[in-house]
Amino acid sequence: MEVIQQGYEVLYVWSSQKVEEIEQQVNEIKKIANVKLENSERLSLASYNNSSFDVVLVNVPIGGLFDDSLKTLLSLVKPKGIVVFSTNKNDDFESRLLMTGYVNVKFEDAKNCVISEKPNYEIGSKAKLSFGKKSAETTTKVWKLDIDDDDEMIDGDDLLDEEDKQKPSSESLRVCSTTGKRKACKDCSCGLAEELDAEAKGKNVDPNPTQKSSCGSCYLGDAFRCSTCPYLGLPAFKPGEKIQLTDMMKSDV
Repeated sequence: MEVIQQGYEVLYVWSSQKVEEIEQQVNEIKKIANVKLENSERLSLASYNNSSFDVVLVNVPIGGLFDDSLKTLLSLVKPKGIVVFSTNKNDDFESRLLMTGYVNVKFEDAKNCVISEKPNYEIGSKAKLSFGKKSAETTTKVWKLDIDDDDEMIDGDDLLDEEDKQKPSSESLRVCSTTGKRKACKDCSCGLAEELDAEAKGKNVDPNPTQKSSCGSCYLGDAFRCSTCPYLGLPAFKPGEKIQLTDMMKSDV
């Protein structure tokens, strides 16, 4: 078998095959490698150390190989070692091997077997990940806690323009209750569309526009208003009347 090379340590696992068949196969392997035989039913009782073999040949019906047996076989073979199972093509069995930890699982039609490998590391091994530390020279001095007098600091005032320092007006902060932005919705009825149009034309905007209603019911109160009505939460008012909140803002106590 091509997977066995000169001087390899080989484990031959068998179950109930004919003795003559086993002897013939083992004698062929002995010509180039060291071979140990083990019955599949006593595999869990064997005293082999982990990673003891370069190749493991499993001449056992796959129906008798449970997940524990597959894990044991995987632990006995060395990293990058080969495990060969004598079986017909079986997609379910190949999936079981992958789920157990075997890699490069493939079916060899000419030899009627499944060849698999152990990953190139020992089971349970650990490796420290290095994420590389930034050089002290690349660290921004803004984040230093121990500051010397010679250290250059960024002036916070240089980060702001004069426009940034101006307090925004209440009109510029008003947004549409539907879009959530200072952009009027398609069926705007709160006056924002007219306000934005006036701003675009450079006209003065009335900060207290009269109340308008596209549905004709907004002035009646919350019970008559839709879920996106801009007047939700405000008291009822007469059509064309400005809403006065002075009395409502007074404490009841």
